Amino acid sequence: MASYVRQKPPSWFVAIAILLILWGLAGCASFYFHVAYGADMDPKATDWDRAFFAALPGWLNIVFAVAVGAGLLGSIALLMRSKQATLLYILSLIAVIVQFGYLFVGTDLIAHKGVATAVPFPVVIAAIAVFQIWFAKRAERRGWIS
Repeated sequence: MASYVRQKPPSWFVAIAILLILWGLAGCASFYFHVAYGADMDPKATDWDRAFFAALPGWLNIVFAVAVGAGLLGSIALLMRSKQATLLYILSLIAVIVQFGYLFVGTDLIAHKGVATAVPFPVVIAAIAVFQIWFAKRAERRGWIS
């Protein structure tokens, strides 16, 4: 039977985990405003924006909640040095892909807003989700989380 020794992570590990928690809290705030205010949270919302928001299926809110909730819980698990962080981050990335996949393929968002407006921030969100998975796996390999 192999023994496993949990290693002490470097100090920057905690800093990154805290930054990822703040990112998760920002995502949760975004979800709250999305649900509570809808298109009206943007003072520049047009009639098209309001109609677009009203036409979104209810299940998309659930996917959004899973994306931000799993990401935040993954970051908390990372700070607590639990390898559950990796699974939560993977769940978050899957939800992000479903969410934006539907918005880009199942709606006319890109046709109306254009690629330059609609795509960059979702790409950043997905890139951070991929980074979270990579970082959690690296921490697991180094024995920082178990």
